Amino acid sequence: MSFTLAIVGRPNVGKSTLFNRLVGKRLALVDDQPGVTRDLREGAARLADLRFTVVDTAGLEDATDDSLQGRMRRLTERAVDMADVCLFLIDGRQGVTATDEVFADILRKRNAHVILGVNKAEGRAGEGGFLEAYALGLGEPVRLSAEHGEGMDDLYRVLQPLADAFAERAKLDEAEAPVVDVDLPEDFEPGEDEATAVPMPTRSKPLQIAVIGRPNAGKSTLINRIIGEDRLLTGPEAGITRDAISVASDWQGTPVRIFDTAGMRKRARVTDKLEKLSVADGLRAVRFAEVVVVLLDVEIPFETQDLRIADFAETEGRAVVIAVNKWDKEDDKQEKLAELKAMFERLLPQLRGAPLVTVSALTGRGLDRLHDAIIRAYQTWNARVGTSKLNQWLQAMVEAHPPPAPGGRRIRLRYMTQVKTRPPGFVIMCSHPDELPDSYKRYLINGLRADFNLPGTPIRLFLRSQGDKNPYRERKFHTPSRLRKHTGKGPVKG
Repeated sequence: MSFTLAIVGRPNVGKSTLFNRLVGKRLALVDDQPGVTRDLREGAARLADLRFTVVDTAGLEDATDDSLQGRMRRLTERAVDMADVCLFLIDGRQGVTATDEVFADILRKRNAHVILGVNKAEGRAGEGGFLEAYALGLGEPVRLSAEHGEGMDDLYRVLQPLADAFAERAKLDEAEAPVVDVDLPEDFEPGEDEATAVPMPTRSKPLQIAVIGRPNAGKSTLINRIIGEDRLLTGPEAGITRDAISVASDWQGTPVRIFDTAGMRKRARVTDKLEKLSVADGLRAVRFAEVVVVLLDVEIPFETQDLRIADFAETEGRAVVIAVNKWDKEDDKQEKLAELKAMFERLLPQLRGAPLVTVSALTGRGLDRLHDAIIRAYQTWNARVGTSKLNQWLQAMVEAHPPPAPGGRRIRLRYMTQVKTRPPGFVIMCSHPDELPDSYKRYLINGLRADFNLPGTPIRLFLRSQGDKNPYRERKFHTPSRLRKHTGKGPVKG
């Protein structure tokens, strides 16, 4: 990426629509209701041959206190300070407002490169607002329609010289960087120590982590503590987060990308259209993740909605870690921990053995244990078992507890192999696979967890019929007429 472009402006001027247009995907939530976006969302933008990072920001409000609007404004101002270029959007149909004039003065002082964009300027309805934009003193405005894709060529012509300047500056910085010589041992061979069974996260392919839970469980606060900066909007209000925001970081030496999701309430309580979009966005983040952290509130843990959220992560086949937040508020920690473990085993048997970690997002205690639990869950999720070991194990399991014989026909389990990872999936070749009861499948899955050290991770078990090798089983034969008198099948002539 050659530079970073931050899109700023009042609420409901079309910032998220333009963001989606530049990244080529519907990443940001868009609605007619103002103030939908609250956090900073980054994306890889593409405009002709330009490649850059675009940041969608919350709508600028005229508030400087500690209210929700004030905190949103401070987060947007932080994005302005960090960005190389700011695209200041105004609404062409409303024209220049007093708030636009105030924010134009602020941007002129805080950022050296400010581009003025007049959105919703298609047709005659936006002509007046486009002409008024000259009065802001930010140079010639760019006439845009993010909804219909108009004005993208004009935006390209404005960004092109800036992109060239940033690229030239990056080359100079790279040329001036010091070169460090590293002494390698004589017997060193590339890739010698990297041949591991489990693919470890890298900067190009970081570990994908999704944090999910009910509203006000502390998801955004936890992620801010992990990355070491106030990147996500937090506060005492429930339901602050709306978009599924991804944040890249280096967590204790592990490259990660963490998804912050909106709080998920019971479906019957979700009536607002925007909240439905937020929950759907969070569920989509779970499907992209590799490890899912289900965050619980220690004061009201394992409620019905918590169980549904954890079951959804398991159903999607993701490695699951249970984290209990606000542990600093608990007085009798030992007794509470024993109670939590008992509830976990009783209420979530499908996740038996999954890590249960107590953390405090406010103080940062327990984050090292959470990191280790996530790495262990990821390694288990990628585990692979050899075929010979599996078949020896299967023979021992069958001898210890033979499968039932429905209708007097014995079900024979002949062969077993692992066909996939992420999560581990196994196939058993057997006779009459449709008649093997679910209780025996659970017996085999629990045995796999215990004997091959696969705690907590979802396990997929598939039964396949080996088939009958007799090629004539399904063929129908015609009985010759000369034999019908012996078989009694039909009349015989002559």
